[in-house]
Amino acid sequence: MDNTRKRTRQSGPPETSRKGSEQMTGAQILCEQLLREGVDTVFGYPGGVVLPIFDALYDSPIRFILTRHEQGATHAADAYARATGKVGVVLVTSGPGATNTVTGLATANMDSTPMVVLTGQVKTNLIGNDAFQEADITGITRPITKHNYIVKDTALLARTIKEAFHIAKTGRPGPVLVDLPVDVSSGSAVMGDETEPMDLPGYHVRVNGHIRQIKRAAEAINRSERPVIYAGGGVILSNGSEALRALVDKANAPVTTTLLGLGCYDENAYRSLRMLGMHGTAYANFAVQECDLLVSVGARFDDRITGDVKRFAPHAKIIHIDIDPASISKCVKVDIPVVGDAKYILSEMLDYIEPRDRSDWFARIDALKSKYPLIYDNSGEEIKPQYVIEEVSRQTQGKAIVCTGVGQHQMWTAQFYKFSQPRHIMTSGGLGTMGFGLPAAIGAQIACPDATVVDIDGDSSFSMTLNEIPTAVEHGLPLKVCVLNNGYMGMVRQWQELFYRRRYSKSELGHPCFAKLAEAFGAVGLTAKTKAEVPGVIEQMLKEDRCCVVDFQIAREENVWPMVASGKGLHEMSGLPTDASEMV
Repeated sequence: MDNTRKRTRQSGPPETSRKGSEQMTGAQILCEQLLREGVDTVFGYPGGVVLPIFDALYDSPIRFILTRHEQGATHAADAYARATGKVGVVLVTSGPGATNTVTGLATANMDSTPMVVLTGQVKTNLIGNDAFQEADITGITRPITKHNYIVKDTALLARTIKEAFHIAKTGRPGPVLVDLPVDVSSGSAVMGDETEPMDLPGYHVRVNGHIRQIKRAAEAINRSERPVIYAGGGVILSNGSEALRALVDKANAPVTTTLLGLGCYDENAYRSLRMLGMHGTAYANFAVQECDLLVSVGARFDDRITGDVKRFAPHAKIIHIDIDPASISKCVKVDIPVVGDAKYILSEMLDYIEPRDRSDWFARIDALKSKYPLIYDNSGEEIKPQYVIEEVSRQTQGKAIVCTGVGQHQMWTAQFYKFSQPRHIMTSGGLGTMGFGLPAAIGAQIACPDATVVDIDGDSSFSMTLNEIPTAVEHGLPLKVCVLNNGYMGMVRQWQELFYRRRYSKSELGHPCFAKLAEAFGAVGLTAKTKAEVPGVIEQMLKEDRCCVVDFQIAREENVWPMVASGKGLHEMSGLPTDASEMV
């Protein structure tokens, strides 16, 4: 049950409560500006220097979600933002409270999540004096935020918050930190209306791509015999999934996605190649290596996608559509850059696309799909992790919002859960943050209270943030946690097996009984030890109307296949069902 203090709430963004030119405290100004930005939920943890703000929140319609650790608050706000498209908001105290947000900020920065983190700070006259719980959080986080501020004048607070939200959600989204000395939040000022258009010197976002470049890209697609569209998280961030699907269908081109792009195109559709890269499908990797045109939309060609860059898409011209000009040709040299918003550009480009048959290309892809399917040995009685994920996908009809930690379970989820809609996977892609899954599931469930939210987690990732189970219990969140428990740091162990002669140095972990632990926290705890138990346990889990944790005791040394080892080309995959040498 949600134990937060009940207040009268209205649908939609909360209305602002103050008008005119009365004196207000900085804390009141902050709460008022958050309301003006449409904020209805804040995640965080209190402390001494933010008590003026928490006192103001006491009278505010803004819902505050008290997590059990500041890192959990950042991941919850991150997933809240991914699920809704809004800006996630975090409020924490100074010193260790602020530094505990660093991992969450870096995670959001790598994955382009719009987020504003509000940190308390010591009085302005004490800054630099090593005061109690002082930390130079703006200095610490400068490399891992899109921008950050320290506010030293209460009169500038409303404007600063407005700028922070503008920067966080425009262009390539990202986290913005605002540091708030306690004398600023407890001081007073007259709050302006801040209605003038936002125009920041040096910060200009190009949304509309250059029409000449859009036409060049369309012409290249029309001429191509073997195109592949490579879609990333930027498609989802721009709400461009429908535009992408329209272009893919009109161009009659196959489409592959990054991990963060899963769901921007229906993976059940004929033209889907599913995920690309180190643990992507073999047919996606081979198709990219054989294509004559690669159209990247909202993706950044990271190393887990390209493998050896020198041998990546060797026969292809490359089109790169991205809102961030710094991403163009950063990792891979491109032939046709198009800078702008993915949704806008794809919609504009559609008018210039000519339908093509491309039956020979799809015949080749069909052959690859037939020869190199995603398969695993499920003949024994041990629980295979892939089977658990397939069964979750079947029983949820692929419609759940799925959160993950990082490791083998993350890759199995990407491979064996069939995503069909955008904003249905919450995972740490760029930073690879273990422990992301459970707090992300909390944020996603709060954002989408009527949705089925499932955290597919590894035992090691889950152990890092399982202290957030009480947060889910306190707020009556019916989220489901599937712990794929093999007693190892699974991906570390896999690499030690493959590259370090099975010398499992410090990758084997002992764990408590996760089911009993869940029960101790007030959640439902279930355990599955055999394959026969899996369907029934998942059915029971999905019927629960409160937080439920299931400990799936899976095969201990199952590996993720296929795999492109570091330094290899995309076509040089290990773990394929047949010899792939002919494909090189």
